[in-house]
Amino acid sequence: MPHIQLPEGLQGIRGPMAFRPETAKPLNELAETLLHAPNSLPPGDRELIATYVSYLNDCYFCQTVHGAIAAAHLDGDEVLVKRVKADFQHADISPKLKALLVIASKVQKGGKHVTAADVEAARLEGATDIEIHDTVLIAAAFCMYNRYVDGLATWQPQDEALYRERGKKTAREGYVQVSREYINQIKQNKQPEPQTPELQSQGA
Repeated sequence: MPHIQLPEGLQGIRGPMAFRPETAKPLNELAETLLHAPNSLPPGDRELIATYVSYLNDCYFCQTVHGAIAAAHLDGDEVLVKRVKADFQHADISPKLKALLVIASKVQKGGKHVTAADVEAARLEGATDIEIHDTVLIAAAFCMYNRYVDGLATWQPQDEALYRERGKKTAREGYVQVSREYINQIKQNKQPEPQTPELQSQGA
């Protein structure tokens, strides 16, 4: 049960977002910029970084929904997502992404754990300064998102099929678009109706 009275029937971060649309807007815009907007680092790679950090933080909702979004960007390869979480050094991903995941994992422990050698290793694999910057910010932001979701004890159903459909929609449309319906409902003083499985597939 959530620690505060959140709108019912909304999974994970969507409950707090519907509760506080003023903070939901910049949170969704940040996710849109970091994970969905055009970037030299493919969206599937960026989502894998978010997924891995969420896994390290033991946030079930975030690692599952972002793993589903990553898989949607990777032609449905859910096995790869699980391999990255279990042991990314032996997963079938690029050397550059492996180097960036090293940086992300160190940010998850604390920013000062990242070393100049870690950054240089990523550069040697072809990472640009923007990609290194965004990796650090994705990792830092997801420590915040994970703690937001778990710190309020949000509802996190354990049915991966629900997250799979949501992942496909978010991969197509992005974070701002799929969250707009809930923000607008709150602005109109309407509480979202409890979601059916079909509605639960709509966005992050």
